[in-house]
Amino acid sequence: MITLLGGAAAAWPLAARAQQPNRMRRIGVLKNTPEGDSEARVEIAAFEKELKGLGWREGQNIHIEYRFGAGDATRMVAFAKELVALKPDLLVARSTAAAKPLAAETTMIPIVFIAVSDPVGEGFAANFARPGGNVTGFSNVESTMAGKWVELLKEISPNLKRVIFMFNPETAPMGGDYYARLVRNAAEASGVAAIAAPLHNPAEIETAVAAHANELGSSLLLLPDAFGNTHRARIIDLATQLRMPAIYSFGHMAREGGLIAYGVDNVDLYRRSASYVDRILKGERPGDLPVQAPTRFELVINLKTAESLGLTIPPTLLAIADEVIE
Repeated sequence: MITLLGGAAAAWPLAARAQQPNRMRRIGVLKNTPEGDSEARVEIAAFEKELKGLGWREGQNIHIEYRFGAGDATRMVAFAKELVALKPDLLVARSTAAAKPLAAETTMIPIVFIAVSDPVGEGFAANFARPGGNVTGFSNVESTMAGKWVELLKEISPNLKRVIFMFNPETAPMGGDYYARLVRNAAEASGVAAIAAPLHNPAEIETAVAAHANELGSSLLLLPDAFGNTHRARIIDLATQLRMPAIYSFGHMAREGGLIAYGVDNVDLYRRSASYVDRILKGERPGDLPVQAPTRFELVINLKTAESLGLTIPPTLLAIADEVIE
């Protein structure tokens, strides 16, 4: 566990910086996605638009340096060192995989994280109400999420017997243990088995999916994870080709061909994070700003994919979906 809390926070020169309103501020952003990723572009646009609305304009009073880790833990570490070496006024981390190396590099530069599942367990914050160090931000989990994943799989696949959950231990929260516990508990309560399918590199994706595709009653769950998000296209294609029902944790994955997705609206988290960036740049301390829970979730169903898999989505499920792709 990374230890981030302590007296060093008192030495942050935030007040001095806040007294220089005309000085160009620098922000370093470490994202877990590949550069040019379609969803990453949407998230960045939302973030920059919100900052602009708060009076921060690129090239005028702010400059943002982006780095893209592409779901690779080694690259994340290298980019974290690179961004910290630039001595920015603030750092933004997309996901646990990005927040972890940034937090390991500095206890002085404020860090705002986006879509971190277990900030207390990872050592980023003492608690949600008062993080206490140089790190705060926005979580992407609420307690019933894993149960809803399993429940949705049972609705679209009534003969469900096992849930195969995929993640990369190098980039998943707590090495995968955080979600594994939630999924196993939810599966046990629903009378189905939960089977871990850890992935360490792209070459293992096809083997992992194919190993379970022919087992009757098997469905796939792709957990929130930088690696899975980066390689989502391959996983979605394989699940469809092998006719395996699958649920994903981000809405854009269903929009890109996945069967069904339920999870936090990450674009909303980016919009909300801009307010913390603004407040910290104006002198507030990250340790005084509470970690915020997600407030917007989305259920997206792809009927085209359901038809190709020979599945009928219950009308009750379609009625509550935020988006249905036909």
